[in-house]
Amino acid sequence: MAELIIPGPAGRIEARYTEPPQEGAPIALVLHPHPRAGGTMQDPIAIRLYQMFEQRGFGVLRFNTRGVGRSQGVYDQGVGELEDAAYVLDYMENMTESPRFVWCAGYSFGAWITLQLLMRRPEIDGFLAIAPPCNHYDLAFLAPCPASGLIISGENDKISGPKDVERALTKVRVQKGEVIERDSIAGANHFFQGKQDELIAKCAAYVDRRLIEDEQKLRAEAETKKVRGQAAITDQSDDDAGEDDDDGDDED
Repeated sequence: MAELIIPGPAGRIEARYTEPPQEGAPIALVLHPHPRAGGTMQDPIAIRLYQMFEQRGFGVLRFNTRGVGRSQGVYDQGVGELEDAAYVLDYMENMTESPRFVWCAGYSFGAWITLQLLMRRPEIDGFLAIAPPCNHYDLAFLAPCPASGLIISGENDKISGPKDVERALTKVRVQKGEVIERDSIAGANHFFQGKQDELIAKCAAYVDRRLIEDEQKLRAEAETKKVRGQAAITDQSDDDAGEDDDDGDDED
């Protein structure tokens, strides 16, 4: 893991980065909780999400939004923080060679930024939204949600309770072929005290399953393109042979 200072839109951005282990490996961006509530990239859940992606062969980056830690600028009600996230994702993509998949994961305020980032960045293939603050923010901007992902919260969460999440999701539309999955952890509060192992296990299981499914989808698409290409070559050969026959008839 390397310490990075990224020249961001509001000044320097402090980050931690693990390079992809090989060309074409997937990448993931991790976003931290609310800066006004003490949220930083050193938040325990942000760190564990980072480690979970790292263990699965992702290139992964987490960073402090403007005004947090050594990142310059001031808190900007989510507007500037979304700008920071989009900028850092650009920066990360420029450092990697053709990532196979692009993921974003965020906790609390970071989950809200994650969901907004989806609408800006069509290259994002999957997301994890941990305890999005649905009693503070509307999710109707997901119209439609362009990627599949998991929204997970605690059963006893007072900020992102199951009922709040379900109510918010009634306003969400999803693009054809994409699915937003929901999960809840029994007995967990907003901070997942005593439940972080279960939280990360559920996230890891979802990522593992998605990686398998997405690899299968890519192989199927590649095979379909191959078959279509071979069919096109065959059709062209048949057309050429027919033209040759026509030429021979004319000569007779």
